[in-house]
Amino acid sequence: MKSRRPLKKREEKGAPRWMVTYSDLMTLILVFFILLFSMSQIDLVKFEAISESFRNRMIFDFYPSPVEMENPTEKTDPLESGEASNEFENPTNEVNATAYDSEAEEASDENDLDQLVEEVEAFLDKNKLNEVISANRTDRGVVLVLQEQLLFDSGEAKVLESGKPFLSKVGTLLTNIPNDITVEGHTDNRPISTFRYPSNWELSGARASSVIRYIVSETSLDSERFSAIAYAETRPAVPNDTPDNWSKNRRVEIVILEDAYNNKQTSS
Repeated sequence: MKSRRPLKKREEKGAPRWMVTYSDLMTLILVFFILLFSMSQIDLVKFEAISESFRNRMIFDFYPSPVEMENPTEKTDPLESGEASNEFENPTNEVNATAYDSEAEEASDENDLDQLVEEVEAFLDKNKLNEVISANRTDRGVVLVLQEQLLFDSGEAKVLESGKPFLSKVGTLLTNIPNDITVEGHTDNRPISTFRYPSNWELSGARASSVIRYIVSETSLDSERFSAIAYAETRPAVPNDTPDNWSKNRRVEIVILEDAYNNKQTSS
């Protein structure tokens, strides 16, 4: 009878069973401490400082922090937390810089126009032309009013020699600013009927065109900046009831347009 072979004892592989239990225990303890840490109070001042640095880099665009401040410290500043600022409407300093540049540009344009008025008034005083020429500011810009007797003979549109020095000065002043210019011709309400000018419309338009033609010919100004407008007797400065008022209504107005007004006219 054959003897039975002794059975070989199976060798267990891997970690011992007690190691598994020990690992589970360590994992539970770790989770417990993580839970305790998450429930503890953090330094809100430092957290807000970190949030602020991220907001300045366009990471947070809205409320300063998603974490609600339950126990803010006395050292927390409203400006530091971002509550006193409106970062949604003005998220970066670039917007403020753009607005500042725009305001500076508008102020510069207005200073140029104010300087133009001063130079024109100085020229009028020097040449004793205040009775026939005036300069003032309106919503449209700077308006130079030239009376007929300085520029034209009655019923004519050819620029007189007495008016050329002032038109040359105006042309020199206009080269220093980029604004567009309109030249408007006005007459009184007395009708005119000649071969060249059948009505006041043709006369007022021709006078405005003559002023533009002379200024452009004497300067390097771009003719595209100018526009001629004929108003005839439709926009009197004073009532057409006396010879003196007729004389005041026969005029040419040179309007140096404000940029804002010019853009509004173009868009409409």
